[in-house]
Amino acid sequence: MTPAEIITEVRELCHDTDTDAALQRFEDDALLGFVNQTLKRMALMRPDLFAYVGEIPCTDGEVIHTAPADSIRVMEIFRIQGGNALRETNREVLDQSVPSWPTVTAAAAVNWMRHPRNNNRFFTYPPAPASQVLIGEYSRSPSGYAIGDTINDLPDAYFTAVVDGTMFLAQSVDDEHVLAQRAAMFQESFMNSLQANMEARVVTDLEQGGHDKKELP
Repeated sequence: MTPAEIITEVRELCHDTDTDAALQRFEDDALLGFVNQTLKRMALMRPDLFAYVGEIPCTDGEVIHTAPADSIRVMEIFRIQGGNALRETNREVLDQSVPSWPTVTAAAAVNWMRHPRNNNRFFTYPPAPASQVLIGEYSRSPSGYAIGDTINDLPDAYFTAVVDGTMFLAQSVDDEHVLAQRAAMFQESFMNSLQANMEARVVTDLEQGGHDKKELP
């Protein structure tokens, strides 16, 4: 899946296929911008689609750490690089049981905790020793793609969703030819595609296939 393929489909849908670029309503650069905007909208609505497993460096001597700059939200911390697994815990529980935990001697992480108000920050216990690197999963903001690039943030199956999202943006800003109902139709199709995929995970990702175990024969 490339922006060029998406743009070709969008031109077909909005009847903007004139071979003379001077007669086209949209320049390729404008449609490319809509494609990249659509990907970023998808990342905010479905961060799970843009999940990435990689290194997360800790801040030496600290208990609060920040995910890499391209992170949308921290999803999971698995282990120390080359070391033990970490167990997620609740900061309030640690505050009650070990009130001095932020100031104990720095050592290899044992627990990690989510930050309650910042999706890109998290805590570790005990404070991080020098050069500690964790292996975790976080949702990455999609990079800005050039027209011929392969969109490797998403599987090809999301082609139609990206087309719908791009069409919504194109129809919304095209003042001369705008059709509010048509824009709304593509917006609804875009949203429904993302929602349907989320609901399908109940069937595909659970052992009981979305059924209550009590209902199974």
